[in-house]
Amino acid sequence: MDFKEFFAQRIKRGFVRRLNNLKIAGMARQVARHAPDPSGAPVVFFKASTGIDDLSWNSGFHLLASWALRLKGIPVAYFACHAGMSKCVLGTNRENVHKEPPCQSCIYQSKTLYTAVPDSYTTDSRFPIPNSPLHVPNSQVHWFDLQRDEKLDKALAGLSLQELMRFEWDTIPLGVLCLPSLRWILRIHHLNDDENTRYLLREYILSAWNVAQKFSHFLDETKPRAVIVFNGQFFPEATARYIARQRGIRVITHEVGLQPASAFFTDGEATAYPIHIPDEFELNAEQNVKLDAYLARRFQGDFTMAGIKFWSGMHGLDEAFLQKAAGFKQIVPVFTNVIFDTSQPHANTVFEDMFAWLDLTLEVIRQHRETLFVIRAHPDELRLRKSSRETVEGWVASREVDKEPNVIFVGPKETLSSYELIQKSKFVMVYNSTIGLEASIMGAAVLCAGRARFTQYPTVFFPQTAAEAHSKTEEFLTADKIEVPVEFQRNARRFLYYQLFRTSLPFGDFLEPSVRTTQTRLKSFNLDELMMSEAMKVITEGVLNGGDFLLKE
Repeated sequence: MDFKEFFAQRIKRGFVRRLNNLKIAGMARQVARHAPDPSGAPVVFFKASTGIDDLSWNSGFHLLASWALRLKGIPVAYFACHAGMSKCVLGTNRENVHKEPPCQSCIYQSKTLYTAVPDSYTTDSRFPIPNSPLHVPNSQVHWFDLQRDEKLDKALAGLSLQELMRFEWDTIPLGVLCLPSLRWILRIHHLNDDENTRYLLREYILSAWNVAQKFSHFLDETKPRAVIVFNGQFFPEATARYIARQRGIRVITHEVGLQPASAFFTDGEATAYPIHIPDEFELNAEQNVKLDAYLARRFQGDFTMAGIKFWSGMHGLDEAFLQKAAGFKQIVPVFTNVIFDTSQPHANTVFEDMFAWLDLTLEVIRQHRETLFVIRAHPDELRLRKSSRETVEGWVASREVDKEPNVIFVGPKETLSSYELIQKSKFVMVYNSTIGLEASIMGAAVLCAGRARFTQYPTVFFPQTAAEAHSKTEEFLTADKIEVPVEFQRNARRFLYYQLFRTSLPFGDFLEPSVRTTQTRLKSFNLDELMMSEAMKVITEGVLNGGDFLLKE
């Protein structure tokens, strides 16, 4: 993209944002006018990490769900950041960690979302606002500011990175709560024990402690029936979830769903994707056709995740690949993940991390020259504005894996068909990638090394220790035939069907991709349409009556 194109797109984004904010503010005023007098215990909506200067998809889910509850007469208490962290996750500058976060832009965007909602403030000298005591009417937004704890500040000074990662304060494991955020924003898993990294973790811990104190007081005042947060992995939401659960308050998390313009709400951790599938559930003929139609598109590369379309298409295995493969007894693809992704803390149960698994795999590769291993980097590894700084490509280079005669490395931008590769393979190795679920649906033997969304059901071979994983790999490589339990394919299809058509709550009638497809904008609709939508019915039922957040068949 040249400078003129970049400048033109920036102007367009700013213009679209202003129009979108006008629409949001107008709809917010309608909600305020038409919402009945609220009664009962409030539902708390926590906002600190779902966007800075535009409407993110999760901000859109947050806003629309809260509107639906208010329109049903349920009091909603918003708890939102007003420069309440010295360093926030999305506002961190990796190249200049001391740079102040863009609080003004973020506050402006949040205030737009909460147009016509009564305010309660605390003060911050950087952003002076009217001061008023904490008062909790039936529906309100409480803005939390930053108050640094000098005693905590001194306790953190001089600690090593390892000490900071394990740091607890007043029984709260602040280091553990902040670690996924640090890895996510730095785009690495193996952190360097340097001053910039320590500085960021210290500031995250200080900010998390501020959230803990302010949110504790807020919960004591509001006594909510439930708290709703973005995925629960970033440190503000992780801290809020921890504080609420300490008090026995129900916490609901949300993330983008598997379908375009869809959301996933759960009582568990959204990034772990807990799903309860009844034992007796079997796909009928219509459901099988529906799932197969999706898979047909997926196998052609026609899919998006969180607004991102990775490939415009896929190409098959070319002649050069087939000629090389002909010189080997068998093919084994190795599918990797993005090392800093918020799924990884859940995945790292058998191995310390994905690269530890890859190191073991490399040992196996060197011992089995008769097998062609195809190591595939995840397409999200080099996503624009979210590129990993600890990559599989870097691991390949550092270990000189490309010099191994029985390895082909497929980079993140290559559109080689993984599905055609699976069809020609003896078995498939994955860490926790969704491709493992799809390979199981295709009838392949899948050896999984990390806990994945789908390993909560028998869908793949999933050894529980590194030694068992090594042993099972050796067993598969030397076996004449690998017997795959029949229930793996059955459970894989059931799980994917639930992910796609039961848990993915559709927001497409109200939200559409913006200039950046990772952001969204409000469509035109009336409040009756919002209240009659299946997604809002499921969410309100789930929040108010302990529902399962599943679409009805």
